[in-house]
Amino acid sequence: MSTPASLQAATPVRVIRKLCVFCGSSMGVRSVYREAATQLGVTMVASGMALVYGGGRVGLMGVLADSVLHAGGEAIGVMPRALVEKEIAHTALTQLHVVETMHERKSLMADLADAFVLLPGGFGSWEEFCEVVTWLQLGMHRKPCGILNVAAYYDALTELTSCAVAEGFLGAPHKEMVIVRDNVEQLLSQLNTAPLPSLAKWVSNRER
Repeated sequence: MSTPASLQAATPVRVIRKLCVFCGSSMGVRSVYREAATQLGVTMVASGMALVYGGGRVGLMGVLADSVLHAGGEAIGVMPRALVEKEIAHTALTQLHVVETMHERKSLMADLADAFVLLPGGFGSWEEFCEVVTWLQLGMHRKPCGILNVAAYYDALTELTSCAVAEGFLGAPHKEMVIVRDNVEQLLSQLNTAPLPSLAKWVSNRER
């Protein structure tokens, strides 16, 4: 597949030291989700990556953090004070940043991370990931974004983005900037080398 013209023709291998992962505070109904979160954590540590995430001890969030910690890696959480007080914060993290609002949480996670990955989750996970993808689209950061499509969970999302391109609401190069893989090693490898948009999205008179 040829590289879209609006993506950089050649991108040097970048160093991802901290990977921000958005994922569910629930486990999901199938064990494959837990297994994928565990594998991602182990592979991250083997690749020299620390985890940045929402700081929870429940659901896939807790599984991922435990996997990183048990493998000898660093897990950095960011959580609003209101959620810490509800006793869902992970108590064994390398570091836990306590902030006041969800907006502060997302901003700090984005600042700390070198790249972003979406695991299975619900509205919160989708919203957080879509926001950092939008920031990339608008040129507000230059950090790669990827989706681990566990057991075809995000097939519907990829179909939606294709529909958005066909209907003129999304440019094809901006769809392609999100790396979607069902294999952990392939996803992390491509985050290190994937070209990023060379031009930010601009709004034409027709799009206003």
